[in-house]
Amino acid sequence: MSAGMNVAQQEAVNYLHGPCLVLAGAGSGKTRVITHKIGRLIQTGMPPKKIAAITFTNKAATEMRERAKALIGREAKDVVICTFHALGVRMVREDGHRVGLKPQFSILDADDVTGILKDAGGSSDIATARTWQWTISKWKNMGLNAEQALAQAADDNERITAVIMSRYEERLTAYQSVDFDDLISLPLRLLRDHEEVRSKWQDVLGHVLVDEYQDTNATQYEVLKHLVGERARFTAVGDDDQSIYGWRGATLDNLKKLPIDFPQLKVIKLEQNYRSTSAILRAANNVIGPNPKLYPKTLFSELGEGEPVRVVDADNEEHEAERAVARIQGLRVNSQHQEFRHFAILYRANHQAKPFEKALRKAAIPYKVSGGTGFFDRAEIKDLCAWFRLWINNDDDPAFLRCITTPKRGIGHTTLGKLGEFATQYKLSLFESLFSASLASLLPAKAMDGLHEFGRYVTDLEYQARRTIGAEDSLAFMLQWLKDIDYEKHLYDGEDSEKVAAARWTNVLEFCDWMAARAGGQTDEDSGTTTIRETKSLLEVAQTIALLSSINQKEKDADVVTLSTLHASKGLEWPHVILAGVTEGMLPFKLDDDEGRQQVVSDDITQRLQEERRLMYVGITRAQRSLAVSWTRKKKKGREMVTAQPSRFIKEMALDAATAKEDPREKLRALRAEFAKKSQDNAAAAAASNALT
Repeated sequence: MSAGMNVAQQEAVNYLHGPCLVLAGAGSGKTRVITHKIGRLIQTGMPPKKIAAITFTNKAATEMRERAKALIGREAKDVVICTFHALGVRMVREDGHRVGLKPQFSILDADDVTGILKDAGGSSDIATARTWQWTISKWKNMGLNAEQALAQAADDNERITAVIMSRYEERLTAYQSVDFDDLISLPLRLLRDHEEVRSKWQDVLGHVLVDEYQDTNATQYEVLKHLVGERARFTAVGDDDQSIYGWRGATLDNLKKLPIDFPQLKVIKLEQNYRSTSAILRAANNVIGPNPKLYPKTLFSELGEGEPVRVVDADNEEHEAERAVARIQGLRVNSQHQEFRHFAILYRANHQAKPFEKALRKAAIPYKVSGGTGFFDRAEIKDLCAWFRLWINNDDDPAFLRCITTPKRGIGHTTLGKLGEFATQYKLSLFESLFSASLASLLPAKAMDGLHEFGRYVTDLEYQARRTIGAEDSLAFMLQWLKDIDYEKHLYDGEDSEKVAAARWTNVLEFCDWMAARAGGQTDEDSGTTTIRETKSLLEVAQTIALLSSINQKEKDADVVTLSTLHASKGLEWPHVILAGVTEGMLPFKLDDDEGRQQVVSDDITQRLQEERRLMYVGITRAQRSLAVSWTRKKKKGREMVTAQPSRFIKEMALDAATAKEDPREKLRALRAEFAKKSQDNAAAAAASNALT
């Protein structure tokens, strides 16, 4: 099972009976180690259902599940492979009654949370509510409740936020709801405060493997400690050099704590890289060198020296984009990698994508932007989908809460709180509870009238949607429904910018057109073509929404250049990478304010710089065969162009000056070669066409 593994990988796979930390450098085969270790545990007699492999994204969990199935076979389906949050959902569904939650509790998304916080704080300002949201999330990731946050508040803003957090928590309890952060903090509360729950889960999970361990926050570490107990049968796999999520609570302190909390910890280093050439790894090792080391390691490769890492300077962002496109065109002519999907342009922030998109479009090169917001992830589309979900399943409590509060219908949190308490007591869904005669004893007549009116409206819409068939009738129905609930006004009232509100309303109309087309039997999801099929009711179309992730979704292996932020690129790799915008103030991101005054104390600046250096390291190690690092002499600041300097990280790469500078003449030769090739292809195509005629 473990054939072809190096000595360190084999050691990590075979160490089964105690705490183990696998320091897996970039491209060192960590997923291979995890899946082989799952197989080894099963081989030695551990039931698959008692093994848990925890990741940080659904995508990573899916990939690991597929790899495990390919290696182990059918037994892999019983292994618990999921995210921290998915495991948290399972734990709270099973044991949440101990903290007052029914099994059908609602999970609120970020937009739901923003709305509740606006209500709790008495503010209509979205930006203010999102600031509260960010702070409360940070506190929850630190394991603090509202009372604890108030006790350690550093200033008036934090004290106000802590009070709002208390009101927010009261509303969550009343609504029988949790937010994303609660899916970690509530399992910790259950494990810490209830011995029988702790014993149960320690028995359920015989061995826990944690991927991307360096990205865990303080609460997740405590959950892990309580899950494994004194037996401490776990494997943590991570890389301190790739810790790039400090801004959302991840802490390297979790790596420091392991040998203290688990003195028998075995540390195994994976230093052989199977992804990149020696030239690329040397630049990566040099960049990360100045950072302090918890566990020193040096990546090496047996793939050969490879092409030198190139540094590309440009006059401005537009020129930088043009040079990036020229490099892609040149490499496609001179390299065996002829497909666009072998190329990626990486950058620090989303706004940097624009000039590259423009240059790629001009050159007729297909591309995709990774890490952006998908169509179905937009708040306004999720609002509409919530109504469809409620029509399809009246017991969908999260959809119920979103519909009854978006737009507001004069039904306040006190009424919803009483409704939630009633539903919990009698084990009913919120919608079912609306029509219970006993509810009237808890609520005044006016509140009951409002709830009954909403219930009847939902039932009526469901009835109509079931009988609305075809494109024309479906579109008319949806536009009338949106008018009835005054949704356009809701969007404009909720946005500070009229332009943003108009864009959101355009998205809504696009969604309605798309739904209507599907009801009319038209689909345009296959290769951009239109296929006429049998007409459907609007309700039948609504039932398929949950299976879709975007409109006109491309295949994941489409032949396109990838544009991505560095954060979104983590875990991915490409033969050819262009790391763009590597200027001071962008990478590393500015550490001072506009006047040059320090925003934070010196220690915090140092930590931020170290994380930015790790981000550069992550970008470098995405490249397999070639890497170009580009910077601009000038950059935009507002409406002005200001002088820019190359990032200090370029100097830290310690490249050979004689080979690092990219020669424009070489690019010109490559472009001429490509032009000649295209001319030959066109001539051949013309000759073939003439022959046919």
